[in-house]
Amino acid sequence: MNDIDPRDDRRGQEDTAVLTELNRLVYELDAPPPGLVERIRFAVALENLDVEVARWERAGSLAGVRGGNPGTITFTVDNLTLMVNFTSTGARHRIDGWLVPAGEHTVEVRVAEHESSTTKADDGGRFVLSDVPAGTTQILVHLVNSRGEPGRTVVTPTIML
Repeated sequence: MNDIDPRDDRRGQEDTAVLTELNRLVYELDAPPPGLVERIRFAVALENLDVEVARWERAGSLAGVRGGNPGTITFTVDNLTLMVNFTSTGARHRIDGWLVPAGEHTVEVRVAEHESSTTKADDGGRFVLSDVPAGTTQILVHLVNSRGEPGRTVVTPTIML
């Protein structure tokens, strides 16, 4: 005896057709923003690192900023302040930064789908990266302790250059 009712199979096919059409309509009428998956993958790439996430000073006034030239932004975490100024140089950007307290820390700039750029801050905490591509960007500061040994790593929230 066969326990499968042919009507159940037709209902299953109809349900699948309705769900397929609903899925198509959702993506047509309310598609995810372009590049969302790539931005999520970029942000999650740091997931297995032992990092501290800095926060924006005055984040409320910058909330929702996308594209364009963000100008000067200050990030803080515990006893570290990172101030960066972004200057557009065509399709690229120049980043001037200052770390307080100062030190010869390594600064890495990650831009989605590009190689990271790395420099070292001078003993006054100043650093410059003059050829940074546009895109989803994070700045990592690899701190050194007073003996010059590697310490913690601080990362900024993602910004769009």
